[in-house]
Amino acid sequence: MDRLWSPWRYRYVTKSEPAAPKGGCIFCDKPLGDDRENLIVYRGRHNYVLLNLYPYTNGHVMIAPYAHVDSLAALDGAAAQEMMALAQRTESILRSVYSPGGINIGMNLGECAGAGVAGHIHLHLVPRWPGDANFMTITGETRVLIEELSVTWEKLTAAFSAS
Repeated sequence: MDRLWSPWRYRYVTKSEPAAPKGGCIFCDKPLGDDRENLIVYRGRHNYVLLNLYPYTNGHVMIAPYAHVDSLAALDGAAAQEMMALAQRTESILRSVYSPGGINIGMNLGECAGAGVAGHIHLHLVPRWPGDANFMTITGETRVLIEELSVTWEKLTAAFSAS
């Protein structure tokens, strides 16, 4: 019998790790720490790019502004422009590093729209391949990831440095 091993999911499904530190915002706190530990692969002037701790697929990243805002309309123009420029650059990097068949790009604004952290906007980029939503995802509600987050961090950090 094959086994699927994704120990980081345990914290998520058991809720033993809070989504945000008490009294703080996860997207405001992450840039204050170590990039490797906090899965930050690139820092811009107004935004940073980080890996999703609970990725849908390998290479799933988010672009978050340093500013704590809960809507795209509230984001400063320069930060919004940089976010879109980073989305373009990140798309190119993901295509180069992972050769996906497609990429989902989007935001969930507000809790009822699916935002896990509704108080701080962030843009998701999710590489997709034919068959990545297979029976495991559909019937088992389990994602199969073939790469550890530390490996993804290494690959994408190097790609951002080189681009």
